[in-house]
Amino acid sequence: MKIRYFDNAATTKVKEDILIEMFPYFMESYGNPSSMYSLGRRNKRAIEDARSKVASLIGCNTHEIYFTSGGSESDNMAIKGFAYANREKGNHIITSKIEHHAVLETCQNLEKQGFEVTYLNVNQDGKIDLEQLINSITDKTILISIMFANNEIGTVQEIEQISKIAKSKNIVFHTDAVQAVGNIPIDVRKLNIDMLSLSSHKIYGPKGIGALYVKEGIQLDKFINGGHQERNFRAGTENVSGMVGLGEACRIADRELINHIDYLKSLRDYYISRLTDEVSDIKINGSLTDRLPGNINVSFKDIDASIMLIKLDEFGICASAGSACNTGSEEPSHVLTAIGLEPCYAKGALRVTFGDDNTKEDVDYLIDCIKNIKKNF
Repeated sequence: MKIRYFDNAATTKVKEDILIEMFPYFMESYGNPSSMYSLGRRNKRAIEDARSKVASLIGCNTHEIYFTSGGSESDNMAIKGFAYANREKGNHIITSKIEHHAVLETCQNLEKQGFEVTYLNVNQDGKIDLEQLINSITDKTILISIMFANNEIGTVQEIEQISKIAKSKNIVFHTDAVQAVGNIPIDVRKLNIDMLSLSSHKIYGPKGIGALYVKEGIQLDKFINGGHQERNFRAGTENVSGMVGLGEACRIADRELINHIDYLKSLRDYYISRLTDEVSDIKINGSLTDRLPGNINVSFKDIDASIMLIKLDEFGICASAGSACNTGSEEPSHVLTAIGLEPCYAKGALRVTFGDDNTKEDVDYLIDCIKNIKKNF
């Protein structure tokens, strides 16, 4: 049976061109980048080349990119690192109720250490209220962390407006852009973003590697102690092949961004059009206008999404009920709860996220399977 994959927000497959770039660093060029001999120096150059490709994609300087193990570490490094380094300036952080768990649980951990955190509400589309953000700022507020685009419902926040508010109050602004990078044009300079998290495996690169952009001049506490890698900020022998893979993924994303966005939008809009015309008792979750190009989250009334996923799997379809981090939970996700979704819809949320390999024929097959399952539910 052919597998049709519609869960690209959870992870993407590594593109062949990216894998080819990575191969030499497993067996041929395997030297430790910190070594003085040529085999090590060659790998050090490869790392810096990869760093420049990441920086180019988001519009920052090369030395403002720090490699990490992925989005979760980047979020932890940004929030904890900044909070610890700037504790004497204040102890208040502002975030939202629909952040990724890497942000929410980091903030909850900081609360146990004496920090105060405000969790902003969102409207039914998943957008924060800018007035509530302004009113939540105090003289102790040091950091605002709001995700660029939500991983479950695809809603894109008003990042430029949020950053303006932060700048007007001399507050540092961090955004978890794991879902946005490679799917939306991002220029951290134009958007006045101070810190940004990204991850390789969301943009057809390898798992286990990511990056954190930190604007020059921002002070963070060292997150991992040991050696002097990453300019004495993150100790540990570098994952050279992963860094090379992330760099190549960013280069390809930069080159193909507009075509990629247009193609995913065409699949998404076609899917929405057919669903709304042919399937009853559904509710589309998230904004229909300010939305990731390949994301559509639809709730089916009085249907258990976990059962639908099992039945879809029998047809060779991979989708999800939301974030992969929520798998196994019997309760509706914190995102669906935050947007006020009615209980009869909340447990029936099906997230479909398209990728470059999906076709219109795949979408037709998916819709036909959904109709078949719903008819026999």
